[in-house]
Amino acid sequence: MSRIGFFSAVGAATLFGVGGTFAQFLFQHRGVSIDWLVTMRLLCAGAVMLLIAALRQGRGVLAIWRTDAVSLVLFGLIGMMPVQYTYMAAINASNTATATVLQFTAPAMIAVWLALTHRRFPNLRELAAIVLAMLGTFLLVAHGRMGALSISALALFWGLASAVAAAFNSIQPVGLLRRYDSSVVGGWAMLVGGAALCFVHPPWQVQGTWDATSYVFTAFILVFGTLAAFYLYITALRLIGAQKSSLLTCAEPLSAALLAVLWLGVSWGALDWLGTVCILATIALLAKEQSQESQAEKIT
Repeated sequence: MSRIGFFSAVGAATLFGVGGTFAQFLFQHRGVSIDWLVTMRLLCAGAVMLLIAALRQGRGVLAIWRTDAVSLVLFGLIGMMPVQYTYMAAINASNTATATVLQFTAPAMIAVWLALTHRRFPNLRELAAIVLAMLGTFLLVAHGRMGALSISALALFWGLASAVAAAFNSIQPVGLLRRYDSSVVGGWAMLVGGAALCFVHPPWQVQGTWDATSYVFTAFILVFGTLAAFYLYITALRLIGAQKSSLLTCAEPLSAALLAVLWLGVSWGALDWLGTVCILATIALLAKEQSQESQAEKIT
């Protein structure tokens, strides 16, 4: 495994997790609006990403609009924007650790969707991953007690909505990513999603208490927690592939949980950690499954 690819994947996941924790602080301690932060995150990261792509490709960044405008707009409105918004809403309704772990049930949702669309029954590895994801979610949101939620119903809704959006975000743009550079697809999708959110919350309507900490944390979220993290993850995909990269993103919920517990004082008990391990195990199982399929394809 490439060392650069390994550290890029772990670095990206860690930055995503830290950025989410900083967002939780801004929401809960500085009164910053979710709508405003997500709008700014999409607009700023999308603009910088396209600028970088334009320096390499020139007017080539506009080609996607001539042939795949509909698919790109759909990806921006139904993929990129919802996955960003639901994740931040889940953080605001609970905490970074819970939101991130719930979002990581997405690989199991993808496995179910692919099994249904391909009209085949899941194999033992896929079944085990799905069961572990369900068990982990049950432990996390109910602490093993039937009929009782350890988090609010709103937090559960946004957390699972974030997972659905992440699953859709992994499946829908596959065709676009085969034809265009990932920075072009991601940059335009972010701008489309950010432009749509401008009608919900214009970026010039700033709310919350703004001090040095607010400015530093917001800058970190925009520069490191979004742009740098996305760039590192794309680098990891190029160097070590999707299977290993997805497995190494386990660092995201772990970094989010550790930082939320140690810094923000989030209560995270034994059952929460057990649920986290169950959900992370689904990623390991599914990544192993994909790796074996890739090796089989090479042999044949």
